[in-house]
Amino acid sequence: MDQKKLPEGFLWGGATSDFQYEGGFNEGGRGILTHDYETNGSVKNPRHHTMQMPDGQIIEPKSSFITAEDVPLKAKPIFLSDQYYPSHQAVDFYHHYQEDIKLMADMGFNVFRFSICWSRIFPTGEEDKPNLAGLEFYDDVIDEMAKYQMQPLITICHDEMPMQLALKYDGWNNRRLIDYYLKYAKTLFERYGDRCKYWLTFNEINAVRGFGPTGVHRAQGQDRYQAAHHMFVASAKAVKLGHQIMPHSQFGAMYAMSEIYPITCKPADMFWRLQERQENWYFIDIMGRGYYPSYAATIWQRHQIQAPKMAVGDAEILREGQLDFISFSYYRSSTVKAGDPWFNVGGSSNPYLKETPWGWPLDPLGLRYCMNEIYDRIQKPLFVVENGLGAIDQPDENDYVTDDYRISYLRDHLSAMADAINLDHVPCLGYTMWGPIDLVSLSTGEMKKRYGLVYVDMDDLGQGSLKRTPKKSFNWFKKIIATNGAALADEI
Repeated sequence: MDQKKLPEGFLWGGATSDFQYEGGFNEGGRGILTHDYETNGSVKNPRHHTMQMPDGQIIEPKSSFITAEDVPLKAKPIFLSDQYYPSHQAVDFYHHYQEDIKLMADMGFNVFRFSICWSRIFPTGEEDKPNLAGLEFYDDVIDEMAKYQMQPLITICHDEMPMQLALKYDGWNNRRLIDYYLKYAKTLFERYGDRCKYWLTFNEINAVRGFGPTGVHRAQGQDRYQAAHHMFVASAKAVKLGHQIMPHSQFGAMYAMSEIYPITCKPADMFWRLQERQENWYFIDIMGRGYYPSYAATIWQRHQIQAPKMAVGDAEILREGQLDFISFSYYRSSTVKAGDPWFNVGGSSNPYLKETPWGWPLDPLGLRYCMNEIYDRIQKPLFVVENGLGAIDQPDENDYVTDDYRISYLRDHLSAMADAINLDHVPCLGYTMWGPIDLVSLSTGEMKKRYGLVYVDMDDLGQGSLKRTPKKSFNWFKKIIATNGAALADEI
C-alpha cells in the first residue's frame, strides 16, 4: 500500500482546453479564435479549416498541428453553412460549469486545469482594456471551484490566439505578439492571482506547428523556430512578471512527451533516437534551464535554417524567467529507426505493445521512464498535466458506460507514476487526467474519441441533450483519489 500512496498534498484532478470544452463562442463578448474555423473530422477524413481568398475561392488546407500545409497570407477564415465547427459549442462548459465542477468535486478533485480563452478576455488581442464579461465568467468558475477547495491550474495560452493577431501579424512569427501576450497575462495575474498559485504559460509548446496553435501562416522551417523563440521570450517575461505580482506563484510550461525507443540496438537507430529526443529537449532546456543548448545549432542545421533572430536582452530574459516546474502530457510511446521523418509522432510500429483504435501504443512503463528522463535532465519538480485514453464508449439505455478499458489504462499509468515518485524519487506536484468530462478531440474534431470519466450525450455533429452521466471509471477514480493512490496496490 505504501509503495503506491503518494506524498501528502499531492494534487489530483483533470484537464481541459477552452476550444474543446467551453463553447459559448459568440457569447459574453468573446472574439474569434484561430481554432474556430476548424471543422470536425475523423481518422479517415481529417478535419480542415475553411478559408477564402480575395477572389472568392474557398480553400481547405489541412489543419493538423504535425503536418500543417501553408495558409496563404491573403486568405481569411470563413464559416460555411454546410460545415460543423466543434469549438463553437464544444460540450458547453460555458453553461454547465457549476454542474461539471460539482462532478469533479464528487470525485475528490483538489485541482482543475483549464485554459482561459484569450479572445474572451481580449476579443481581437489589440484592445486597451479587457472584456469585463469574459473576466467575470472566469471569476465565476474559480469561485465555484473554491466552494469545493479545488485549486485552479490555469493555462494562459492553450494552442490558440485571437484571429486578428494571426491575420494581421502572422501570429508568433511577429515579435509584437510578445507585448500582446504580456498584456493579456498581466490582466490574468492581477485579476486571479490571489486565487491561483499554479500557471502554465503555453500548452505543448514543442508542438508549435500549424496555423491554429501559432497563428503563423507557414508554421514550419525558419518560421517555426522564430515563432518558438518569441514564445520563449514571452513565457520568460510572463514568469518574471508573475513572480513580481504573485510572489507565491509557480510557473510551468507544458510539453507533449512520448517516450521514444530505438527500434533496434543498431547504433544508427540508437543515434537517431538521440537526435529525435533533442527535438523535444530543445524546448525544455531553453525554458527550464534558461538558455539555448549547444546542440541548438545542430538542430537548425538539420532543418536547413538559420538561427532565430534574437533581440538584445533576450538571453538575459530567458535566464531570469526560467520555469519553476516541468509539466507534460503523456499518452503513448514512439519507436524510431534511422531515416524516419522528424516529428514523426507515430514512428515505427512497436511489436511489444498493444494499440488503441487510433493506433496509439499503450505503454504505462514509458511514463515512468519519461519522468525519470526529464527529472534527471532538468532537476525541477514535474507535473503530469495530461494523460488518458481516447476510446469508443458504448453507453446503455441510461447513458451508463462500463469502461473497464479506461480503468485499466489509468490504473497502469498511475501505478507507473507512483513508482517513479516513490521508488525512483522523482518529485511530482500532481496529476490531471485529460478530459474528465467528455470533450471534443483535438486531432480529429470528433466526440467519438472519448476520454472522460463522465459521459456527455452529444455526437460528432453536436447533436444531443448534453446530459452528463458518470461512467464506471468515475467511482474507480474517486476511490484512488480518496486513498491518495494507495488503493492502486489492491489491483496490481
